[in-house]
Formats: sequence, structure tokens, C-alpha cells
Amino acid sequence: MAEREEYEVFAVKYAHNATRMASQNLIFNDLHDSPMPLDYFVWVVRNAKRTFVVDTGFGPRESAERGTPLIRSPAEGLKLLGIDAAEVEDVIITHLHYDHAGGQEHFPKATFHLQDGEMSYATGRCMCFEAIRRPFDVEHVTDMVRKVYGGRVAFHDGDAELAPGLSIHRIGGHSAGLMCVRVWTRRGWVVLASDCAHFYRNISERNPFIICFNLGEMMNGFNTLEMLADSGDHIVPGHDPLVMRYYPAPSPELEGAVVRLDVAPKKG
Repeated sequence: MAEREEYEVFAVKYAHNATRMASQNLIFNDLHDSPMPLDYFVWVVRNAKRTFVVDTGFGPRESAERGTPLIRSPAEGLKLLGIDAAEVEDVIITHLHYDHAGGQEHFPKATFHLQDGEMSYATGRCMCFEAIRRPFDVEHVTDMVRKVYGGRVAFHDGDAELAPGLSIHRIGGHSAGLMCVRVWTRRGWVVLASDCAHFYRNISERNPFIICFNLGEMMNGFNTLEMLADSGDHIVPGHDPLVMRYYPAPSPELEGAVVRLDVAPKKG
């Protein structure tokens, strides 16, 4: 068995939706609706030997169609960390929703890691229903199908170790083949929840996100995230603006654009 490796982990912010309300995010709400904006991220897991990019975000077309303002392209965000998307060899696609699987063309050398169940879901009978297919983008899905035929997709069925100290774990819930990423860092096991938990509140209140394929899997997923991480402060939700407040930028010039997740959060 290979010796476990340690990684740096970063969240790169590429878009922000300031108009979202709690009633648009949470299944259970009180009578007093309140603003609950979303940040959009891609993530970087790297050490001296290897670099993994987690998710590929979306671009100008999707921004215009969905009304979600784009701050920078995910590829431009990666450049802030000195990463050329064109040279990246491994990309983890946590699921195929539009804000996680666009921009594939910026990664011409990459192998894309994806769950069997996610591809089956995104190309199967559930997509006959507009209400279910709404979070997907047909161009992203067909791009991924082409990569399958081009030999550039590594399929996984459940949990898998992709490298020593780096593993993926199928959660489901929000999407049929949704997975999180577990990373060994200098502060212990950090879990990139992606959309297994959009917000800290999803976990702390056990209040699920409103887009849900399987509620039981989503609720059990919160338990799994807690088991995989060293503590609640080691779970990084996929869209919570608090991530940018809790974690430090790697340098002053990256303030507001990138935060480092392999160090302890600034909150108590």
C-alpha cells in the first residue's frame, strides 16, 4: 500500500448569485424569508507530485442563460494559482449539473473522473422530465459522452482512492451520482462536500437543499460527510459564501478570489 500523501487544497471562486433567497435554497423554512446568496467554486487539490481539479464550473453562455453573474472563468481562476488548465491531467466531476461540468474544453489533456450512476442518470429516462433535467446542460452532458468515446473518462462505482491520501465517495441525494472528495492535509482529513452540502446550514440544521433526487440519500449524506471529516470544521460546503470569510487567501493579492482550505478556518 502506497504511503499516504499530504495535499494543499484551495477553493477558487468564479461566480456569485446575490439575489437568491432562503426559500429558493432550503426545503424547510420559517415564515420570514431572508437573503441567502450562493458562491460558485472550483477546487484544487495538489502537492509536488500531482494536481487534481475538482469540477469545471460554467462559462459566459450558461451565465447569460441562467442569470448567474460570472466573475471570471474557472480556467482564469486556476491561473491565479499558477495552474494552466490545458496541462491538468486529472479532473474530478462531482456531478453533471451545469455549474459543475461546463468548461470541459479548457482541459484537453485531462482524464475526467465520474460516477457510473451520474452518467446513467444524466442520459437516462429521468431526463424526460423538465423539472429533473433543469439543473443539467445538454451541451455539458454530450461533451462528456464524447469524452467517453474518446477514452478520457474514468468511471467509478462508489468509493475509490484516486491517489494516496485522496479519495472520492458517492453520496447521491442532490443528484444520483453525486460524490464528495476526501483529502489528507496538514490539518487532517478535509472533505470537499461539493453539493452534498451547499451550505453549512444544510448540515448543522439537517435542512436539505431544495433540488433533491433522493431525500434519504441526501440526509444520510450529511452523516457520511461527518464520518469522513476530522470535524465539522473540516467539511467545506459547495456554495456557501461563508467559506470565503472563514478561510484565508493564500496571498494578499488573491483576497476575495481564492482561499486555502488545508489550514484551520478563522472562525471559532
